[in-house]
Amino acid sequence: MTPASLTLSSLPHTWILDVDGTLCVHNGHLHGGDELLPGVKEFFAQLPEEDVVVLLTSRKEEHRAALEDFLHREGIRYNWLICGAPVGERILINDDKPSGLCMAYAVRQRRDRTWDIHWSIDEEV
Repeated sequence: MTPASLTLSSLPHTWILDVDGTLCVHNGHLHGGDELLPGVKEFFAQLPEEDVVVLLTSRKEEHRAALEDFLHREGIRYNWLICGAPVGERILINDDKPSGLCMAYAVRQRRDRTWDIHWSIDEEV
């Protein structure tokens, strides 16, 4: 897969991110402890405070507290953490603005890889 490069509007954004294999090493919590993947902290450090972050995981509810503690220690901010999501595909469906502004993006990331996802703001949009 090639690096993702998104050009976004200056509006606040909603980021919907998977946890295992995307932010953290897949199933690391079952094998000695969670570990952030390279580039994740840098990505989160760039997110504007007005952006909303939703994290999804198939981890059971019983693992929530440990995951929340880990994310807090690592400085990964989020607004919602959804546990117990099915292990199948994640599908995002949204409508575009009448102006033509694209309102939905999907980025596929190879499991347990360094984050190579970049974004910029186009003030003209």
